Amino acid sequence: MEKFSLEATARQLREAAGRAGSGRAAETVYGGHEHVLRQTVLALNAGASLSEHENPGEATVYVLSGRVRLTADGQAWDGRTGDLVVVPDKRHALEALEDSAILLTVAKIPD
Repeated sequence: MEKFSLEATARQLREAAGRAGSGRAAETVYGGHEHVLRQTVLALNAGASLSEHENPGEATVYVLSGRVRLTADGQAWDGRTGDLVVVPDKRHALEALEDSAILLTVAKIPD
């Protein structure tokens, strides 16, 4: 059994994002390319974003801290600390409205 402190991971990644030119930092805490389920903590400075991209399977964004906006097909969903946002099955983007950390959970569609 493994145990992770998402708060500690988010804190470390927020610090790393502050130093990164991209304004973001990430660490996969569970799974990966060889697994169906992947969970990644991602920290974004205010204004940093993930540009529009495809969804590799079912996905959710749990906001650990801050405030983010998920957009797809001209629609937007705002999430703040404690919110769970279901990622639509279409091209989408994510922007940090303030310094934020999220837990991105993806269950990719098997090949």
